[in-house]
Amino acid sequence: MKKIMNAVADIVRESCEGFALAHADLVRLSTDPLFLCRADSMSGRVGLLSGGGSGHEPLHSGFIGRGMLSAACPGEVFTSPVPDQMLAATKAISGGKGVLYIVKNYTGDVMNFELAAELAAAEGIEVQSVVIGDDVAVEDSTWTAGRRGVGGTVLLEKIAGAAAEAGADLAEVKKVAEGVMENVRSMGLALTGATVPAAGKPNFVLADDEMELGIGIHGEPGRERTAMKSADELVDALLGPIIGDLGLGRGEEVIAFTNGMGGTPLLELYVAHRQVVKHLEGLGVRVARHLVGNFITSLEMQGMSITLMRASAEQLRLWDAPVVTPALRWGA
Repeated sequence: MKKIMNAVADIVRESCEGFALAHADLVRLSTDPLFLCRADSMSGRVGLLSGGGSGHEPLHSGFIGRGMLSAACPGEVFTSPVPDQMLAATKAISGGKGVLYIVKNYTGDVMNFELAAELAAAEGIEVQSVVIGDDVAVEDSTWTAGRRGVGGTVLLEKIAGAAAEAGADLAEVKKVAEGVMENVRSMGLALTGATVPAAGKPNFVLADDEMELGIGIHGEPGRERTAMKSADELVDALLGPIIGDLGLGRGEEVIAFTNGMGGTPLLELYVAHRQVVKHLEGLGVRVARHLVGNFITSLEMQGMSITLMRASAEQLRLWDAPVVTPALRWGA
């Protein structure tokens, strides 16, 4: 294992410290318990809190700021944060209009966010939660009951964040979030495994001519292990289940998100995104908005995921609304 780190036990905290120093205009850091939140006041606005295991950067801390998340709780690598972190972050971003928890569907995350919501309610803070499970690859997998929460989380945080920034109340922000979840699906693939620092070796190994289709963001097993294919063939293999599950039809509009898993260069991601658009246009589906890059990763894994969201005019308006975060910004 070769990683730019000091001690395994310190890597998450030290990464958060460096992140907060680099983006001090946007975020502030609490080290005990560990969380990051917006540097500006949340008074009079619904707070949005998410979190999960580290190793998926820039998710979630990279999306803290105007028009997106209010705070994020990082756990150890591929490990859920704990309720104490979530409660402290909830208090920090409570501006009097309640807090929405955005939870990826992993058993530890769901359980700990539920407990944090109970603790917050006991202190008089209104909390609502949404649990996203957008991965069409498998119905149940390691660490989940039901579909995993993956790339659709980025779109959810952006669109719900825009609604909160515009002054929507907690019920309205939750409704916007649920509208995203109903219309977003994802699927990914891996060309290599990823090395968790505490383990010191890859979580799985593929032969030079193999790939794993339907992999999870922690390296969970996918649908099948198969021979490598061309970029266009890989994209088509991911799009088929997504389009079928969404029931996309001619004349509809989507947001298309081609995501790298941490070790895939943009050169390759744009080759893939070209085929995403070509495939959809062939079906009469218009790509109204595009997002390409490494936004929800799995350490240094080589691979990609594709996310499609059927988008209404209102959802596109919220997508276009200004956002100013370390990892995503436009319109301001």
